Amino acid sequence: MTKSSKNMSKYYKIEGNKLVRTNRACNKCGPSVFMAEHYDRWACGSCGYTIFKRKGKKATSEAPSSRKRSPRKRQKST
Repeated sequence: MTKSSKNMSKYYKIEGNKLVRTNRACNKCGPSVFMAEHYDRWACGSCGYTIFKRKGKKATSEAPSSRKRSPRKRQKST
C-alpha cells in the first residue's frame, strides 16, 4: 500500500455476488468519476457538472431531528 491510497470501501458495497456503487457517476466524465453529495446538490470535482436535488420532496418516515439543514440565507454586503 502506498501513502496515497484511500479507503475505497465507502464508495462500494456488495449485494449478493455484485459490486454496487454507493455514489452517482458524472454524466459528462463517465462512470470512472464519482460525484460528491451535498445537502442540496450532486457535484463533480473533475469537470464541475452539478445536479440540483428537488425541493418540496416530502420525507417519508423520517424523524424531525434527522432532517438536513436548509442553506443559509445570503446577506447583502454594504
